[in-house]
Amino acid sequence: MATRPGLVLLLPAGADFGAQRLPAGIATVLGRADADGGDAGEGAQLRRHVEILPRGWPVAAVSRQRDAGDAAGAAWLRADPAWIRPDINGARLYGYGDALQLDADAAADLLRPLKPLFGDAGMPIDAPAPGRWYLRLPQGAPLPAFTAPGEALGTDLFEHLAEGADARRWRMLLNEAQIVLHNHPRNAERAARGLPPVNSLWFWGGGGLPDRIGMSAARVLTRDDALAAMAGAAGASTAEPRAFATPELDTLVDLRDGRDLRQLAEDWLAPALDALHAGAVSSLVLDLADGQRLTVRRGQRWRVWRRPRTSLS
Repeated sequence: MATRPGLVLLLPAGADFGAQRLPAGIATVLGRADADGGDAGEGAQLRRHVEILPRGWPVAAVSRQRDAGDAAGAAWLRADPAWIRPDINGARLYGYGDALQLDADAAADLLRPLKPLFGDAGMPIDAPAPGRWYLRLPQGAPLPAFTAPGEALGTDLFEHLAEGADARRWRMLLNEAQIVLHNHPRNAERAARGLPPVNSLWFWGGGGLPDRIGMSAARVLTRDDALAAMAGAAGASTAEPRAFATPELDTLVDLRDGRDLRQLAEDWLAPALDALHAGAVSSLVLDLADGQRLTVRRGQRWRVWRRPRTSLS
């Protein structure tokens, strides 16, 4: 008998759904699920499903290898185009990368005055894709810990400035890059078209190519370019999550950008539970960014004494 595939749904933290409540039938099933916990945070959540040796999250090197095929023999750092908006309490990250809708010509224009700045610092900058910019560093170069932009969206920039080794140098480079970009004529053009400015860079994902990348799933559905790059490097197939379809392979579905619990229930939870109860999948795991894990299996339907779980918060 063929092994039935497993299905994992990556979800945001339960608190992100606020007071929204699960439909009664789903609440009953989830109340009977096995519950356990893990480390909270986007990075910890992803590392539960991606094995990297040596340990780390070197997104820049992995995506660079996919984008340009030249990542070996160097350390890499993403320096993605970013939109920082000042407010009364500081400045916040409001957009980065592909969300800024750059084309190749605009990216090349914006990069042109940045190349001497970073070249003189010994770290050439380029963009094999308009929304993904890279710094090439000597292999083994020390790097501060940088926050992934997905974790920093909407938060204060000053909470994520470089700290530790060589932090002052990185802060100075960022400040000079912001001055260059603030004065760039491309941003006046973007404003006239109703587009946000590219007025900063976001450093993240540093490191060299890992020795090994493994995935817990054979198929990954995600809109997150970093996770897609990791999955592709591990040999998993990738696509964007669109509508539920009964999986034929162990599948990881990235739904971390959802905040509407009713839509999540209708589009994914209900059909996934139908597939589970029909015997088409072996298990359904809900992995939340706050560390919660709920594992649903067919045999749990006999746990009639357990109370329904009415929410994910």
